[in-house]
Amino acid sequence: MTDAGTPATGGGNGGAVGHGSEFRKEMGPWANFALGFTYLSPVVSTYTLFATSLATGGPPMIWAFLLAGAGQFLVALVFGEVVAQYPIAGGVYPWARRLWGIRWAWMTGWVYMWALLVTITSVAYGAGPYIAILFGFEPSVHTTVLCTVVLIVVAALINYAGTRALSQAAVIGFTAELVGAVVVGVYLLATHRFHGLGVVFDDFGTSGNGSYLPVFLSAAIIGFYQYYGFEACGDLAEEVARPGIVIPKAMRRTVYVGGAAATFTCLTLLLAVSDYQAVIAGKDSDPVVRVLFDALGEVGARMVMGVVLISFLSCTVSLQAAAGRLIYSYARDKMIVGHRLLRSFSYARAVPHNALLVAAVVPAVIAFGSLISEDALTKIVSFAILGIYGAFQMVVLAALRARLKGWRPNGEFTLGRWGLLINAAGLAYGIFAIVNISWARNPDQPWYDNWIVLLCGGVVLGTGLLYMFTTHHYGRGDAPAGDAIPARTSGGTSRP
Repeated sequence: MTDAGTPATGGGNGGAVGHGSEFRKEMGPWANFALGFTYLSPVVSTYTLFATSLATGGPPMIWAFLLAGAGQFLVALVFGEVVAQYPIAGGVYPWARRLWGIRWAWMTGWVYMWALLVTITSVAYGAGPYIAILFGFEPSVHTTVLCTVVLIVVAALINYAGTRALSQAAVIGFTAELVGAVVVGVYLLATHRFHGLGVVFDDFGTSGNGSYLPVFLSAAIIGFYQYYGFEACGDLAEEVARPGIVIPKAMRRTVYVGGAAATFTCLTLLLAVSDYQAVIAGKDSDPVVRVLFDALGEVGARMVMGVVLISFLSCTVSLQAAAGRLIYSYARDKMIVGHRLLRSFSYARAVPHNALLVAAVVPAVIAFGSLISEDALTKIVSFAILGIYGAFQMVVLAALRARLKGWRPNGEFTLGRWGLLINAAGLAYGIFAIVNISWARNPDQPWYDNWIVLLCGGVVLGTGLLYMFTTHHYGRGDAPAGDAIPARTSGGTSRP
């Protein structure tokens, strides 16, 4: 066990973890960045929500990428400091444990776990229509759910193959993302552009006679959905050599490279849509597919669909990898029922096989449950964003509290004297984003449908609190907790 405030040694083993790590360091810096990039996935997020955001807010919705990118970059900087000092598998759960304590960590892990599981469903669900088009069958709710489950199963098989297979999948996915974002985008700009850049300042009547701000904040879901995934670089911290240097750098690159690619993708699609009013009025419900077929023809569009499908698959693989490591880390510290099974480890492939199974089965069940909703994708995505942002901000808040109580980050990456300001600004942004995501905007719908995202978040929090205080699993493990804050002597001074 490392002393409070002492840099973690061994690159994530021993002192940082609190017990020996069973993982092998088989993931290099490039693959770690590619993992975060494919989890953030500029193609997946943009293609999934382009139609919804364009119909809601018109072309200026693209500015949501800059808003969310700036805010989440602050969060990525805070995470970089934390993971540099505590390079432990599982990401936000062990970070919250070291920064605050066992109860706060338990709830952080609980919220993040469910958010990840729902996010896996949301990404795989978004691939359904593209799979249907690629293989030439009519997309429907039932075929979309079936495609969702198949994609989840294929992703699980790749994860079961081990860290090297995961690294290869991440690099292949990164390549597919670049083709989908850059190559297709440049082609659209060169051959299928109907508008000038000025359209990004024209809402085409989406605000009616009122202010555009409420409309923009509603359409901004595309930006909020885009900018997470960088934390996945830290979820696999025990599988990366020199994590204190490699992972903070990979997190930052994931945000600005992935964000730039997503913004470029969105811009090229915006300029290639010939009739905005048709999208806003609901007459063109899938402008991405229409643009691709009009610009590339049937053969070219199907080829792009294949590339897009690889992007969706690699994103699902990365999400499952992150969820599996979180569940394993949770179980390794005896924090959940069935921890003996969930901490089982396949030494042949160096993966937590039972935890990965949970990361496949639960999202598949959620996919089947979506059959009861007419607007399943938007609701699934909205709750996924809320849960991820909530878990992120629990770590950001824990870091701010620890700083105010004397924590001085001393890993291989620190923010120095800017740390407190960046930490506070990241928390302010996160609170704003959570309020915006949860806000009810459809008064004509039943109250329970209008507040469904916040209600789901309340259910997760409520069941988590009930589970935590009835089982007391949070107190069974002996891994270090709360040791980021310097201990105080009897005279009230801090021990170094």
